[in-house]
Amino acid sequence: MSEESRLRVVIIGGYGTFGRRLVDLLADDHRLKIFVAGRSLERARHCVRSCAAAIVAPQGAELVAARFDRNGDLAVQMQQLKPDIVIDAAGPFQIYGEDPYRVVRTALAESAHYLDLADGREFVQGIDQCNEDALAAGKFVLSGVSTFPALSGAVVRTLAADMDTVEAVEAGVAPSPRADLGLNVIKAIISYAGRRIALAGENGAHGYGLTDVRRRTIIVPGIAPLPQMAFSLVDVPDPPFLAAHWPGLKSAWFGVGTRPQVFHFCLVLSAWLVRLRILPGLGRLAGLMHFVTRTFTWGDHRSGMFVTVIGQAGGRTSRRSWAVIAESDAGLNIPVIAAAVTVRRLADGAPPAAGARAADEDFELADYQPWFERFGIRTALLDDNARHADLPLYRRLLGAAFSALSPQIRAAHDINGRHQFSGTAAVERGEGMLSRLIAAIIGFPVPGKDIPLKVMMSVSRGRELWQRDFDGERFRSRQFAGAGRNSGLLMERFGLLTFGLCLVRNGDRLRLVERNWNLFGPPLPRFLMPKIDAYEDVIDGRFNFHVRISVPLAGLIVGYEGWLEPVEQAAPGSAAV
Repeated sequence: MSEESRLRVVIIGGYGTFGRRLVDLLADDHRLKIFVAGRSLERARHCVRSCAAAIVAPQGAELVAARFDRNGDLAVQMQQLKPDIVIDAAGPFQIYGEDPYRVVRTALAESAHYLDLADGREFVQGIDQCNEDALAAGKFVLSGVSTFPALSGAVVRTLAADMDTVEAVEAGVAPSPRADLGLNVIKAIISYAGRRIALAGENGAHGYGLTDVRRRTIIVPGIAPLPQMAFSLVDVPDPPFLAAHWPGLKSAWFGVGTRPQVFHFCLVLSAWLVRLRILPGLGRLAGLMHFVTRTFTWGDHRSGMFVTVIGQAGGRTSRRSWAVIAESDAGLNIPVIAAAVTVRRLADGAPPAAGARAADEDFELADYQPWFERFGIRTALLDDNARHADLPLYRRLLGAAFSALSPQIRAAHDINGRHQFSGTAAVERGEGMLSRLIAAIIGFPVPGKDIPLKVMMSVSRGRELWQRDFDGERFRSRQFAGAGRNSGLLMERFGLLTFGLCLVRNGDRLRLVERNWNLFGPPLPRFLMPKIDAYEDVIDGRFNFHVRISVPLAGLIVGYEGWLEPVEQAAPGSAAV
C-alpha cells in the first residue's frame, strides 16, 4: 500500500502506559500510518523500535516517531503531521487547564477526526461544546473512549436491557499490582481525593473520593477469583449520563481497588486528611505514589473489573452483574480496545456519526468480545434473580463452567430434594490443644482409616443442608449462594462461622478456594482465616473428595478424604467439603 493511501493516525502520548498498548493493537494493520507522538522524541523512537520489531512487513502499519507538545504551537505541529485522526492518550484530563479543548479544535481545523481516553468527568461532559465545529467539519469527536464510560456504558446497557427502571449501578476496577501505571494515571486518581463526588444526578446522592470504601470479590465462574479487596470511590464520567438515561437512578458508584492493599489503606488515609482539610491535596505526593506502585508489586499478576446493576423488571427487583478477569498484562489492553475498534472502522470507511459527544453509547459489549478472546480475557454475566433458585446450587454458581466438569462431579452436584450417599473415608486430626478444641466445637470426626461414611443432603429454597455421619460421629453444614459483596461465592456455614468460597475448575478437579469468613455476620480478619484445601476429582471412575483445614498458630484441624456413591442411583447428590 502506498504511503499516500494510508490512514494517518496521530497518538498523543503514544509511548505512555495506554498509548503504547493502542499502538500494539493497531500495529498489524497495513492500512495505517501511526505517529507515536509526545514531548520526548527519544521515548517515541524507542517505542517505535520496540513495536516495529514485532511487525511482519509489508502487512503491518508504518510507525513514525514524532515530537508533539500540547503546550506548543498546535496548528504548526498538526500541519506537519497531517492527521486523519488524532487520539489523545496522554492526560490526566482532570488538569488540562482553562482551555482543555485546544487539541480538539485544532484537529477539527485541520480536518481530522478526534477521540481520547479521558476519564475526567468535567472534561468528558464538556466535549459537546465542540459539537457545532465537528458537525461543520463533518468529523466525529468522541471523548471517554476508554473503560469509563465506553465499556462501562456498554455493560450497563446489556445488563439492563429488559429492566423497566434502573435504581443503582456499582462498578469497580482492580489493576494488577504489577501493572506499570503511568504518573499521569496516578495524578488523575489522586486529583479528587477527599473531594465531593455526585453519584447520580447533581441533586442526588454523593460521596467523597477515595474515602468511601466497599469490599468486593471479582468472580468469573470456574476460574480462580481475585482476592476480596477494598474499592474506593473514584470520579468517572458515568453518573450524569446514566442518570439522564434512567431518571429513576439513585446511585452510580464507581471504585478502584489498588494492590497491595496496604498501599490502598495508605491512599484512603491520605484522602481522609484532605477530606478533613488537614492537607490541601495530594498532588505533591504523585511522584512518591508512582514510585511506590512500581516498587511494591507483590500479589497475583492479574486484574479485573465488575459491574452490577439493580433495577425493576416485570415488577420484581432484579440484580445482575458482569465481571472480567485478565491474566498478566492483558488487562492493560481493555481501556484502548474501543479506540482500536474506532480506528479500524474509520479505515473500513464506516466511521462513527459526525459530531462531538461522550462515547457512553457508541459501543456495544459485542465490540469487545473478539479482543477479549484474542488476549485470553475471561468474562461472565451473573444473574442473582430469585427466579433461578430452582436450579441446583453449584450449577447456578458455575454457569457455563459446570458443563465442563467430569460427568461424575456434575452428577454429584446436580441435585434437588433429598439424597443419600455412602462410602468410606480416612480422617486425620491435629495434635495441638487448640486444634483439638476447634475440632471438638465444630464436631469433626476422630482420626481413623476406612471409616464408613454416610452423607445426607436436603435442599430447600435453593439452600443445601449437608449432614455427614462418620460411623456415628456427625457434623453438618449449610451451603447457599452469596449475595451483595459475596455475590458469586458459595457460602458454607458451620454453626456461627460462615466461609465464603469460590468454585474453581482446575483441570479435572473442582476446587474450593476460600475468600472470606465471618462470625454470625460481621467479617473476621483475613489473616486469621483458616486455610481450606478442598477439591473433588474422579479416581477409577468414582467420585472422590479431599479436604484439609488448618488455621494459623494451631496448625492442622482436620483432614479427610475418601469416596462416595449414591445410595439411590436415580438421585445422585452432593459430597464436597
